[in-house]
Amino acid sequence: MARFIDIHPQNPQQRAVDQAVDLLRSGGLIAFPTDSGYALGAQIGNADALDRIRAIRRLDDKHHFTLICHDFSQLGQFVHVDNTVFRAIKSATPGPYTFILPATREVPKRLLHAKKKTVGARIPDHAVTQAIVATLGEPILTSTLILPGETESMVDAWTIKETLDHDLEAVVDSGEVSPSPTTVVDFLDGVPEVVRVGAGDPAPFA
Repeated sequence: MARFIDIHPQNPQQRAVDQAVDLLRSGGLIAFPTDSGYALGAQIGNADALDRIRAIRRLDDKHHFTLICHDFSQLGQFVHVDNTVFRAIKSATPGPYTFILPATREVPKRLLHAKKKTVGARIPDHAVTQAIVATLGEPILTSTLILPGETESMVDAWTIKETLDHDLEAVVDSGEVSPSPTTVVDFLDGVPEVVRVGAGDPAPFA
């Protein structure tokens, strides 16, 4: 049965944040809010949680998992970002964007796109997400919480608990969450390609 962790959306209580982080560090899989709906999250090296995410969402090896990072220093450890790409991403973050980038050796191979060897990376503008990542001290392996057959991410914590109560260690609740997905920008070849238009303005990357 999943634990329900209530965290204030603007001023996250450190004690509650620590509960979520302790579960991540002990190998748990959690559902938590971001600035673009809920996501499933685990530690980067947690192979069991990765398999559980694939099972919940019925994903194949071409799915782009996303690393949610606290800041650019952290992001730069896990993806290759040249100066031009850096400036483009810097101007749009934190915010509702996911960037597809070549991964560094710090990223386990099982997280990479099967053919492109890329991974998603983002820095959300959400106080609870930022507090969890900052306390964890490393990026969170994530995938948007979209159930099979659905097209939008889940946004209600109690509905998530009722639906996935036996598949998760915890559900983090911080009140209302935006249902809009991130805008996805692919930088594989160094030139931005908008592959999904979402909450983030795609104009800077058009």
